[in-house]
Amino acid sequence: MATDIKKCVDKMDKKSFQDDLIGWFVSEQRELPWRKDQDPYKVWVSEIMLQQTRVDTVIPYFNSFLEKFPTIEALASADEEKVLKAWEGLGYYSRVRNLQSAVKEVRENYGGQVPDSPEKIASLKGVGPYTAGAILSIAYGKPEPAVDGNVMRVLSRILLIWDDIAKPASRKIFESTVREIISHENPSYFNQALMELGALICTPTSPSCLLCPVRDHCAAFDEGVQNELPVKTKKKKQKNIELAAGIFTDDQGRILIRKRPETGLLANLWEFPTVELGLGFQRQREQLAVHFEEIYGFSPKISESLGEIGHVFSHLIWNIHVFSGSFDGDIIESTQLKLVTEEEIQEYAFPVPYQKMLKQYLEFKKAD
Repeated sequence: MATDIKKCVDKMDKKSFQDDLIGWFVSEQRELPWRKDQDPYKVWVSEIMLQQTRVDTVIPYFNSFLEKFPTIEALASADEEKVLKAWEGLGYYSRVRNLQSAVKEVRENYGGQVPDSPEKIASLKGVGPYTAGAILSIAYGKPEPAVDGNVMRVLSRILLIWDDIAKPASRKIFESTVREIISHENPSYFNQALMELGALICTPTSPSCLLCPVRDHCAAFDEGVQNELPVKTKKKKQKNIELAAGIFTDDQGRILIRKRPETGLLANLWEFPTVELGLGFQRQREQLAVHFEEIYGFSPKISESLGEIGHVFSHLIWNIHVFSGSFDGDIIESTQLKLVTEEEIQEYAFPVPYQKMLKQYLEFKKAD
């Protein structure tokens, strides 16, 4: 731990800080479905869902997911297609694939009980230091750090930590700091309170310092530099990609869908025929037609554009030029390629941009 941080920690009245923080949490915490009990499986699901996703978005997904997969056994035994469908719209689908793989490990290696040791839980697929700390502290009452962006922001201000929170090495600094100040009597509420404080009061911009329950302990507020912290370098600029995609129907009105590869972006989800456009991306229809013919061996009839759909990933920005079309040739179905009705298509899990595309197509068809 850096000397200046150690000085702040040593100077801090830890017991008073813990009492002020936890007391505030007891009275002001939001009513969230995963806080109704401390079941480790529910804590685990909620923490995976909450990664890179807003709380308000997660709540209905969490409730629906737990209805479908109420136990570790239920999720471990579930068909992956149904699991992906339940996750549809949350994004970052590798999270739920890793979660299902990990609960299978728990079923096979730990008798269906989420392990309560740092070593065992950290060995599970997709369980990083934050998720492990959250489960161990919230569900099992162990004084383990659970350091996410909210926690780093709060502690960088309270303890005047100037290390760049965008750098992976900085997480170790914050984890060791939490070990110094965490409540051993109530680590569950301590960690949740730090997260809650970051979400509600100690926000990224314009923190509500006058409402903060631990303002008297905050070195940044004392020095008037709360708006300068945390230090966080900007991410690299996202790459723009132009795509053309089409909803193609056969002579029975069935829609052609295909499964994405098992690895990579949006793995194992379903999509409509899509091609990344070359330099002359003004010729979207032509490039999509050529792509279709190269794969399926015959030419489709393609309509005028139905519009465009934009979608932002962490590292990419997609701009999809949307078309509809039809074809007369025979397509042999497989596990990776399906012809489905408008009713059947609801059973398949699509990434958000393709959900939007389908909605756009159905609305256009209805209005036509």
